[in-house]
Amino acid sequence: MTETATEGRKIDHVNIVINEDVNAKGITTGFGSYHFEHDALPELDMHSIDLRTTFLGKKLNAPFLISSMTGGAAPTEEINLQLAEAAQALGVAMGVGSQRAAIFDSNLASSYQVRRVAPDIALFANLGAVQLNYGYGIEQCQRAVDMIEADALILHFNALQEAVQPEGDTNFAGLLAKIEALCRALPVPVIAKEVGNGIGSKAAKRLVEAGVQAIDVAGAGGTSWSEVERFRQPSKTGQTTAGTFAGWGIPTTEAIKQVRAALPTIGIIGSGGVRSGLDIAKAIALGADLGASAAPNLLAQNKGGSDAVHAAISAMLDQLRISMFCTGAADLAALRQTPLYRVS
Repeated sequence: MTETATEGRKIDHVNIVINEDVNAKGITTGFGSYHFEHDALPELDMHSIDLRTTFLGKKLNAPFLISSMTGGAAPTEEINLQLAEAAQALGVAMGVGSQRAAIFDSNLASSYQVRRVAPDIALFANLGAVQLNYGYGIEQCQRAVDMIEADALILHFNALQEAVQPEGDTNFAGLLAKIEALCRALPVPVIAKEVGNGIGSKAAKRLVEAGVQAIDVAGAGGTSWSEVERFRQPSKTGQTTAGTFAGWGIPTTEAIKQVRAALPTIGIIGSGGVRSGLDIAKAIALGADLGASAAPNLLAQNKGGSDAVHAAISAMLDQLRISMFCTGAADLAALRQTPLYRVS
């Protein structure tokens, strides 16, 4: 497939996420099954609650990542710039979408380059892990990092999406050794990220043994990329096949629990259907270091630019703060020790 087709696919993805119902079907994140015990006497001033944290050596004002969404097509430049403006103002992290298009065509690099509006944020580059089997190596990964002056590189793992995508790359054989070589050579940390079907303990342990320094579980229950690809399938058969997997994956809460139990000290990003600050609080209590979301920020940007993104994330952080206040957690360390109980 051509890189022009890659650029067109980027635009398709943005338009589909904005305009269509692409939520997972028949599966939930699991956040609704967990509840905090309310503390009627929190003994805290809510406004003194400390949301600050450090992730991969970068200081953040709050435990939140604007998750990877887009780039690689001219219309996406404004999207990334406005997301980055909000990230800079709030002091949260941001990941860009896959930079494959700009590796091929440097004219598209500007659609990812946000440092001019966000000089201080934790910023993560992004490439598909499977591209290591399609001619990419350390050189291309370093170019992705340098292109945006990134603090880390996300390798995204999207086996199901590739399997149901009309032009998908499905040779995932032998990737682990290439990931290990990359982690040894790259001067910035590597983050392994799913795209909405979850990373469980088995895969996480193998990735960390290979040198990956953080796991973004990107669990099931939020946006389904098999649903996104269903809207791109030209044939009825392809649409049916993609739709079959709309409920596939490890729910976000289960993925967080599995990875934290298997890897007590690894950095974990809890994403996949995170839609509120209460979800972030639950993710952290279950073992995540950061919460993250993608689609809600894209929808906010589409409606009102950086101001709307800022407002949407601010609301989530307010909800996180209230969750901590009502459980008596003065900071994130205390929140991590706050028990959740599960209801059927």
